[in-house]
Amino acid sequence: MPARKKARRTAARNTRRRTARKTRRLVRRKMPETLRLRTAAPGFTVNDIDRSLAWYRDVLGFTVKDRWEEGGKLMGVELLAGGVTFYLSQDDWKKGRDRRKGEGFSIYCTTAQKVDDLAAAIKQRGGTLQQEPRDQPWGGRDFAVRDPDGFRITISSGG
Repeated sequence: MPARKKARRTAARNTRRRTARKTRRLVRRKMPETLRLRTAAPGFTVNDIDRSLAWYRDVLGFTVKDRWEEGGKLMGVELLAGGVTFYLSQDDWKKGRDRRKGEGFSIYCTTAQKVDDLAAAIKQRGGTLQQEPRDQPWGGRDFAVRDPDGFRITISSGG
């Protein structure tokens, strides 16, 4: 390619880049900055931390990353499953022992794993599915479980 033609192409490309940068700056000035989160880590207050820990670890398959104790008594745990973190904390009962948990709450998790295999493994480890694996209209496949305190967790292949 002749040097003159190459120089014109380079100049045109640089002009397009400068124009695109100016446009992005103008758009940013006109529109407010939006919230851009990188992760979310729900925390669940539970009735019996030992029972909940066993369920999340032994039935769902989470691993324990950290534990918090007070006076030798387990008060909280940080659990990991892939890139997802859940926190469990023992209820201190300051809001009463009759407080219902998990009502009106659902969390949706996506996975690259086969949801049918995950659901079968959960049942094999003693878990009960609230919803068997099913195809969704948007293309994903999912199933749902409830933890010992009633928190609903849906695990989906995405879609």
